[in-house]
Amino acid sequence: MVTNEALAAAKAAYDIEASCITEMKAYFDDAAFAKAVELLSAAPRIGTCGCGHSGIVCQHMAHLMCCIERPARFISPAEAVHGATGFLQAGDVMIFASRGGKTKELLPIVDICKAKGVSIITVTENMESPLAQAADVVLKQYVNRETDKWNAQGTTSTTALCMIFHALQAAVIEQTGYQAEQFALIHPGGAVGERLNHKAL
Repeated sequence: MVTNEALAAAKAAYDIEASCITEMKAYFDDAAFAKAVELLSAAPRIGTCGCGHSGIVCQHMAHLMCCIERPARFISPAEAVHGATGFLQAGDVMIFASRGGKTKELLPIVDICKAKGVSIITVTENMESPLAQAADVVLKQYVNRETDKWNAQGTTSTTALCMIFHALQAAVIEQTGYQAEQFALIHPGGAVGERLNHKAL
């Protein structure tokens, strides 16, 4: 039998994450966001990199960019220092995501990016962190608290990171003039593909 406490915790999770998204808008930096959009819109290739929950959301960001025909891939931190950063060339962009901004697995990759002339966008809560200090653009990640009672699981922080990435994609669509007809061509599958291609006809 599920306890009342378990159901209350589930409902509270909605409130915690809704509050986070509402509150984090106050940290939106127009200048930093504009620079990030400019870099992403012009980059021949985009890499994303993070560990744990941040890494999983970075995989989502790479897919979001591909969906608007900005060539992108998630570069695993483990693979990055074993040749995978060969994907990136001068003029490209690497997005690092790390709530604390000190993820040690990411720091050697920063050095590679700088040596290759790759621009760095860092998403972090810690604006004074090594990853923030090394970046060309820093986007503030705000987290009120995680949804579990110990404030330890990567839940609200994951939602906050997703929100920033979703906002970036929405802005890049506008900046580049990306059209639904273009998306229809590369997304013929599923209900979305049926809807878009039906309109195109």
